[in-house]
Amino acid sequence: MVWSSDFDPIETEIYQRRLTRLTFFVLIVFGVLFVRLWSLQIINGPKYRIQSESNRIDLRDILPSRGLIFDRNGQLLVDNRPSFILGVIPEDIRDLDGLREDLRRLVEIDSLAAKEKIKSALRWDPFNPVYIKKGLTRDELARIETNIFSMPGVTIEVKPKRHCIYNTLAAHLIGYLGEIDRAQLNRKGYKENKLGDFVGKFGIEKRWHRHLNGIRGGQQVEVDAYGRILRVVYQKAAEPGLNVSLTMDKDLQMLVERPLHNRVGAIVAMNPGSGEVLAMASSPAFNPNDFARGMDRKGWERLLTDLNFPLQNRVISGQYPPGSLFKIVVALTGLEEGVIDPNERIFCGGSYSFQGRVYRDWKEGGHGYVDLHRALVESCDVYFYKMGQKIGIDTIAKYAKRLGLGRVTGIQLGDEEPGLIPNKAWKLRRWHVPWQEGETLSVAVGQSFTLVTPIQIARFISALFNGGILFRPQVTNWIGRENKKGVFEFKPDVVGRWGLKRENMELVKRALIGVVNEPHGTGRRARLDQIRVAGKTGTAQVIALPEEEESAEERDVPYKFRDHAWFLAVAPAERPVIALAILIEHSGQGGAVAAPIAKDIFKGYLNKVERLGASP
Repeated sequence: MVWSSDFDPIETEIYQRRLTRLTFFVLIVFGVLFVRLWSLQIINGPKYRIQSESNRIDLRDILPSRGLIFDRNGQLLVDNRPSFILGVIPEDIRDLDGLREDLRRLVEIDSLAAKEKIKSALRWDPFNPVYIKKGLTRDELARIETNIFSMPGVTIEVKPKRHCIYNTLAAHLIGYLGEIDRAQLNRKGYKENKLGDFVGKFGIEKRWHRHLNGIRGGQQVEVDAYGRILRVVYQKAAEPGLNVSLTMDKDLQMLVERPLHNRVGAIVAMNPGSGEVLAMASSPAFNPNDFARGMDRKGWERLLTDLNFPLQNRVISGQYPPGSLFKIVVALTGLEEGVIDPNERIFCGGSYSFQGRVYRDWKEGGHGYVDLHRALVESCDVYFYKMGQKIGIDTIAKYAKRLGLGRVTGIQLGDEEPGLIPNKAWKLRRWHVPWQEGETLSVAVGQSFTLVTPIQIARFISALFNGGILFRPQVTNWIGRENKKGVFEFKPDVVGRWGLKRENMELVKRALIGVVNEPHGTGRRARLDQIRVAGKTGTAQVIALPEEEESAEERDVPYKFRDHAWFLAVAPAERPVIALAILIEHSGQGGAVAAPIAKDIFKGYLNKVERLGASP
């Protein structure tokens, strides 16, 4: 066998080419690795360092304690109480359906709604907790804590829960809290809030949310893989919200709510000399604590579908025909325009025929000859049919708006309705048909298209007895830290003046004193022995019944077609400290139903004022 010491040149060249390629490949691989390491450690190092810290440092909010709410005398109405809340951090969930089933076995939840909330949060804010259930019981809390290590993403938080001490008392004035929605997040006054927060949705809670809410704090905490806190790295304390004192008197509020039990209606009490709302009740009511506990979908639907509309504040948004209360407007208008001679006597035989139609008086057989004073005291319809016909609808409408009816009062609450004072132009614009003169007769006794709210009526009677000054009704006494006024302090706000002749207002005032204190006055059931009350009854038709049914007994008329009962009043008549507007739906005549309610309220409140020796 022959051995050769020389390599084949061709094979050597092949080996060299392969070595060159391998070397080039190795250099490329190392180059890529070098560039990647450069990118990771030098260029993107700070970013990944922050992400790494985020894996072990958790940011957690500290919610502020919401401001307290007091009545005008410093009695606490609304405070905060600790509540355990079940939350889920979407980013930490490994199996959403499995977690949902686990939670449903441990606590009673709406699992479908929870799934929808978590999925929404995954798109918008996966790192902050989604609150599944508020107000956990001790048993529920124990079950969750026992199983929490097997449910990544689940958290238990302790947060302040809103608590109305007297449950439904002044519910429509105080309002309630609800979970914030995305629309609110973008509005002014909600910059301190995030998804999941409870914010004011109604009443004072909504009107002064920005002040009541406070400023949230926060914690940087070190956590383990299960989300357990190992240590607090940094903490900023939350700043509690400001307190709010209402103009409302708690004891008077209780008085006005008592007669509304099992009735549908509204009562509002005002200080005629300042515009302070002393009490505001709408019935049926709701319990704001139900919202604070976290109302489920079924509970919310029950409220929304209730035919008595418990969420409606009837004091400011209930629009009703004023009935005979409107006769005061017609009387003042006629006196100012010189159409009504207070000494002229008009015959009332129980009905008035006009353009082929018979307009009936409430009193069968009529009142006989009546002048202005007696027409108001006994609420004679025929007298005002004739006066309304003389004055004309446009003049009546002009004065009614001047007196504050048919427009919002500007009260410090949302959702106020303006009511309606019709005239010829309005009907042509709204219905595209001309005004009929017979409609003026109906307006003159507070029917037809005319609508008012109880807050308008309370301000109206207040202005008559304070010299014609229209105050903006206000419900807030002060806003400040603890019991110190600061941000807001009540001051009377004059928004208009009637500008009527003093002698004309005095004529009407004397008649309203007669309504309660004279033997044939329709409001005599509101009479007090030691204090003179002035007032006016009203019975507002809901629909016009057929002539053959007009004399039917109240109990024979379907509930929804029965008349509304009105009563407006002030006391004491010489120097009023309280004005009342009472509206009871579908209950009958104002003198029989609403006037006795006013008597009880006046008696209770004025006794308290006298006992304390102080003005309201």
